Amino acid sequence: MRPLLWLVAAVLPLGAQPKLLVNAKVDTRPAAAGLEQTFRPLVAALPQPAWIAYSVPSTRVNLGCDYVRDGWSQPGVIHLEPPDHAVILFRVDSGAVERIRTLSPDCEIDAGNLPVHWLTDVKPAESVALLDGFATERERYMDGAMSAIASHADPAADAALQRYLAPGQPESIRLRVVNWFGPMRGRRGFDVLKGLISSDPSDRVRERAISTLGNSKEPEALDLLTATARKDPNPRLRMQALSALNRHSGAKVLGTFKDAIENDPDLQVKRRAVSALQSMPDGEGIPLLIQLARATHDNEVRKQAMSSLGQSRDGRAITFFEEVLKK
Repeated sequence: MRPLLWLVAAVLPLGAQPKLLVNAKVDTRPAAAGLEQTFRPLVAALPQPAWIAYSVPSTRVNLGCDYVRDGWSQPGVIHLEPPDHAVILFRVDSGAVERIRTLSPDCEIDAGNLPVHWLTDVKPAESVALLDGFATERERYMDGAMSAIASHADPAADAALQRYLAPGQPESIRLRVVNWFGPMRGRRGFDVLKGLISSDPSDRVRERAISTLGNSKEPEALDLLTATARKDPNPRLRMQALSALNRHSGAKVLGTFKDAIENDPDLQVKRRAVSALQSMPDGEGIPLLIQLARATHDNEVRKQAMSSLGQSRDGRAITFFEEVLKK
């Protein structure tokens, strides 16, 4: 085991330092007087590389750890349930912030022998406000700041993210922000995506919202995706909904694919539905692909079904091709 300059192994309360912070020269200071008032002077006073960090209540998503891989042989604790807070870290050098990261407190965090200034008593809304200021410096900090904001379990995070979704924002920014309204934002994220899909003026934003909705855990998400795949007047959006549906399973999903293949007036939508069957969980779409390859009278659909079966490498597909070759 490598030498540890500092290590805490006990379970610590929210706001305390991470359980596995190693190779770090740590000092702790309160931010009860205000995060901005504490953070800015500290940054300015750091001419050499260092980290400033604190924790906030999180949306309980798996932020992941580099040193743990489920099923691999290296040591490490695998947490089946995500933590209820996240660690926000700022790398500082020459009196300025260089980088922003968000990590799970269950990870081993190696500071590389640099100073770590741990802030306590950080108010989540003040954290969002601080990060929002960095997000406005778009190309330099936006992704790191937005990722950190999205991990906050605080209404201020939703409000901050939504400001970047306004139609007046550059479309490139809006497309990036849509991604943060997936599972991390829970019910509020679903409501935002639903609104974008129904009425946003940009088809590209609507497509991105449909794709992001495919990862939502909300029960209504599947109904919205199937309705979009069946009824939206824009064929591009119907195709995107079909692509998002192949992450799901069940009779409703299979029925939606079958309906698109048999009844959609757009050939590209039909092709997308056929190709999506190949990627359904647990090979659930393979029997329908075989049925299409055997019985459809649409030559384009049959060719696409045969191609998808060939790419699937599923045992049932191999058996089907053996039968065809014997005839």
